[in-house]
Amino acid sequence: MQSLPKTLADDVARNLVMVARLIDEDPEAAYGYSKVALRLASRVAAVREAAGFAAYANQKYSEALAEFRAARRMTGAVDLWPLMADCERGLGRPEKALEMAGAPEVHKLDKAGQVEMRLVAAGARRDMGQVDAAIVTLQSPELASSAVQPWTARLRYAYADALLAAGREGEAREWFAKALESDREGSTDASDRLAELDGVEFVDALDEKAAEGEPEDGSAADDRD
Repeated sequence: MQSLPKTLADDVARNLVMVARLIDEDPEAAYGYSKVALRLASRVAAVREAAGFAAYANQKYSEALAEFRAARRMTGAVDLWPLMADCERGLGRPEKALEMAGAPEVHKLDKAGQVEMRLVAAGARRDMGQVDAAIVTLQSPELASSAVQPWTARLRYAYADALLAAGREGEAREWFAKALESDREGSTDASDRLAELDGVEFVDALDEKAAEGEPEDGSAADDRD
């Protein structure tokens, strides 16, 4: 944004900060800020990329894909390639996502990007009803590694979920446990999936009290007989 006048650059930066701050907790609000930034500086690659992320978070896949493509044209970078492929999935074009997974651009991605591309490709296989192929797609050195990386939990979780979809419940439970073990940021619901497989049911204490006619504050109901 160095090419922008300082006042305009500051306004754009403030909106981009709000996009980053809100995209997880309030994606709709983040999307609104991204549209403001776009109106102010649509020729800035960082703005187009942020707009793409905000649209993606709101499942506006066609819009997200257009913004990611624009950012890529401006920078020549390939790091958005997996997200672009996932947008194709969101638009109901898993075949296109698989085509992108085999493109030369994938070899230019860093390790995190390659793992993300593998996740997208496996998702595309499942979209097409090819569960066994999805399992094979996820089998990789990264999955087998005992080292915990930022992508480890999500990769193990996707593998467990695919195994479960294939009816391989015992193996699925093992991999959900491995996903939970590596999920330091709480990015998956592996613990819930494990509990579900183990037949554990969680009961909301407030709902239970309400069903028994007990006040929510825990005090005994008045005896009016």
